[in-house]
Amino acid sequence: MSTETPAPVPPAPHPLIRIPVRIVVLVLILPVRMTWDALKATGRLLDRTLLRPTGRALTWLLDRTVRRPARWLWHRVLAPAGRGVAWAATGAGRGVAWVLGGLWRGLAWVFGGLWRALAWIVGGVWRGLAWVSGGVRRGLVWMAGGVGRALDWVFGGLWRALARVFGGVWRGLGWGLERVRGVAAWFGRGLAVLAGWVGRGVAWPFVALWRHVVVPVVRYGIAVPAGLLWRRVLVPFGAGLWRYGVVAPARGLYGRVLAPLGRGAGWLLTRSGRASAWVLTRLGRGIAAGVTGLGRVLFVWPWRYVLVPLVTYGIVRPAVWLWQRVLAPLGREIRDALAICWRTAGFVSVAVGRGLAWLARHLVARPLVWAARHLVARPFTWLARRLVTRPAAWVYREVCVPAGHWVRDAVWAPARQAAAEARRSARAVLASARDSVTRARRDAWRSLLGGRPGEPHVAQARTLGSTTNVPGAAPAPEISPQQRG
Repeated sequence: MSTETPAPVPPAPHPLIRIPVRIVVLVLILPVRMTWDALKATGRLLDRTLLRPTGRALTWLLDRTVRRPARWLWHRVLAPAGRGVAWAATGAGRGVAWVLGGLWRGLAWVFGGLWRALAWIVGGVWRGLAWVSGGVRRGLVWMAGGVGRALDWVFGGLWRALARVFGGVWRGLGWGLERVRGVAAWFGRGLAVLAGWVGRGVAWPFVALWRHVVVPVVRYGIAVPAGLLWRRVLVPFGAGLWRYGVVAPARGLYGRVLAPLGRGAGWLLTRSGRASAWVLTRLGRGIAAGVTGLGRVLFVWPWRYVLVPLVTYGIVRPAVWLWQRVLAPLGREIRDALAICWRTAGFVSVAVGRGLAWLARHLVARPLVWAARHLVARPFTWLARRLVTRPAAWVYREVCVPAGHWVRDAVWAPARQAAAEARRSARAVLASARDSVTRARRDAWRSLLGGRPGEPHVAQARTLGSTTNVPGAAPAPEISPQQRG
C-alpha cells in the first residue's frame, strides 16, 4: 500500500466561467479547423490527381530516357569496349614482356659468355702469376735458407769461441772474488767484536749513571711527590672550592632569591593576564551585544516585521490565490475547451465537407460526366470509327497483307535460299581448304620424318576377319606379307 499523499484535486470551475470560455473558443477554433480540413483535403486531392501521376510519369520518362539507354550503353558498348581494351592491353603487355624477356635473356647470354671468358682469361693469368711468384718465392726462400745457415754456422762458431773465452775469465774472477769475500768477512767479524767491547767499555759509566742515578731521582724526587700533591692536595682543594665556593652559593641564590622572585612574578603576570582577559572579554561581549542589537534594529527587524509580511501578504499570497483560483482554472478550461472545440469543429467541418461534396457531385460532376459521355465521347468515337478504324482495317486487309505475301514469296524466300546456298558453298570451300592443308602437312611430315606428325607408329593388330578388335589397336588388312611385297 502506497504511503504517498495523493495530489489535491483542483476544484471544478463555475459554469459561468466554463460555458462562455467554450463558446468563445468554438467561435475562434471553427474557422481554423475548417481551413485546416480544406487545406488537408486539397493536399490529398493534389497528391492523388497531380503529384503521384506526375511522379510516376517522371519516373517512367527517366527510366525510358536515361536509365535504360545508360544500361544499354554500358552493357552493349562500354563494357565490351573496356574488355576489348583490356584484352588488347594485356596482349600488348604480354608481347612487350615477351620481347623484353627475350632481349634480356639474349643480353644475359652474351654478357654471361663475356664474363665467363674474362673470368677464364683472368683466372689463367692469375694462375700463371701465382705459379711464377710461387717459384720465385721458393727460390728466394731456398737462397735465404742457405745464407741463413751459413751465417748461423759462422756466427755460431764465433759465439761459442767467445763464450768459452769469457766463461773462463768469468769463472776465474768468481774464484778470486770468493776468496776476497771470505777474507773481508773474517776481518769484518773481528772488527765488530772489537767495536762491541770498546763500546761497552765506553758506554758503561753513562748507562750506570742513567739507570742508578737519574731515573731514581726523577721517579722518587719529582714524579711521586707531584702525584701525591695532585691526588691529595690539589684535587680535594679544587673539589671543595667548586662545591662550597660556586655550587652551594648558586644553589642558595636560586632557591632563596631567584625562584621565589620568579614565582611571584609568574603569579603576578597570571593574575594580571586573567584580569585583563576578563576585562577584554566583558568589553568584547558588550561591543558584540551592541553591534548585534544595532544590526537587529537596522536590518533584521525591518526584514522580519516589515518586508516579509509586506511581500507575503501583499504580493505572494494574492499572486498564489490569483494563480490557484483564477489563472490555473481558466488555463485548464481553455485547454479542455480547445480540445473539445477542436473535435467539435472537426465534426462540423466533416459535415460541411460532405454536404459540399454531395452538392458538387450532383450539381457539377454528374452533369459533366453525362455531357462528356453523350456530347463528346460518342461523336468522337463515331468519327474515329468512320475516319480511322475502318480505313486502317481496309488498308491492312487490301494493301499490307498482299504486299507482305509478295515480299515473303518474291524477295525474302529467294534471299534466304541464296544465303543458305552461299553458306553451304563457303562451308564446302573451307572444308576442302582444311583438308588440303591437312594433306599437305601430312605429306611434308612423311617426306621429312617418315610418319604421321605427332603420332608414334603403332603396329596394327591382326583379327583374321573378326569384327572384335583389341582395345586401342587398329585392325590390319588381311593380306599376307608375300602378297604385299
